[in-house]
Amino acid sequence: MATIADVAELAGVSSSTVSYVLSGKRPISAATRARVERAIRDLGFSPHAGARALATNKTNVLGLVVPLRALESNSAVVMEIVTGVITAARENDDDVLVLTDEDVADIHRLAAGSRVDALILMDIERQDPRLPVLAALRQPSILVGVPSDAQGLSCVDLDFTAAGRLAAAHLADHGHRSIALLGAPESAIARHANYAVRIIDGFRTEAGRLGMRHTVVPSEPSYPQAAAAVARARAEVDDLTAIVVHNEAAMPGVLEALAREGLRVPEDVSVLAVSPSSLASHLPVPLSVIDVPSVEIGRTAVSMAVERQDGAKPVETRLLAPVLTEHGSCGAPRA
Repeated sequence: MATIADVAELAGVSSSTVSYVLSGKRPISAATRARVERAIRDLGFSPHAGARALATNKTNVLGLVVPLRALESNSAVVMEIVTGVITAARENDDDVLVLTDEDVADIHRLAAGSRVDALILMDIERQDPRLPVLAALRQPSILVGVPSDAQGLSCVDLDFTAAGRLAAAHLADHGHRSIALLGAPESAIARHANYAVRIIDGFRTEAGRLGMRHTVVPSEPSYPQAAAAVARARAEVDDLTAIVVHNEAAMPGVLEALAREGLRVPEDVSVLAVSPSSLASHLPVPLSVIDVPSVEIGRTAVSMAVERQDGAKPVETRLLAPVLTEHGSCGAPRA
């Protein structure tokens, strides 16, 4: 196995120069850096992670906190965000350490032991008990979601409030006056998962402003539960003509329930999804969709974490603007 001394000998420099190239602690001329990097490639040299951490005061590891409850209620979106995080981290030569326990003490031990350079946390609640601990850490923390009080932490997410407003406005533009939002599972809404309640806030605000009859019904992933959500929405709003679905796992069940009732999309009822576009466009009835750019959210979280490791970047909240794409599932209400 090649050593720093082997690299130094092949490059014709001292071992300390090789160390400086690896750590970036001292300026090295472009020509010398090129010789060292060529020698590293030729020898297949890989600095030991522990030695690299001592040299740079970095671990080149990002901590990703993904509570199991998030996988249970929103697994497809969660896994796309995780994919974005891992892909972007590898492009930055970072590894990702995944923690599936939301316990505050475990998160504190992970950071306090200097095992990670930054933390990325998912499944943020409006009043999240983890935030005071995160705010006190020396490492930067990036929240995938927006709590009521971020306590000095940076956040990234889709602007779900704007997405809710956009959904109601889009259906109003098609002439609908009686609409429903089939939202996240009851468990997510009950614990005030931020994405679940923010889209409800936006939907209710815009539908109310436009004078539309509307309701919000939690939706679960199974076919019988999706059918029950559709039945409840139709019972709560007279002459329901349009449905917004903010639960990608429930979308097939919603379409099946409508078909069993003899309702055609969009002739009898319009359906608009809030979901990753890839999921909404490959159903038996391709759904018009407000995209949840999950992979982009994950990649942005990594970028924000890397930018803040030296303390130079200020705290910020990045909300990605919702984008709606028509696939023909929204039309004018039936006469």
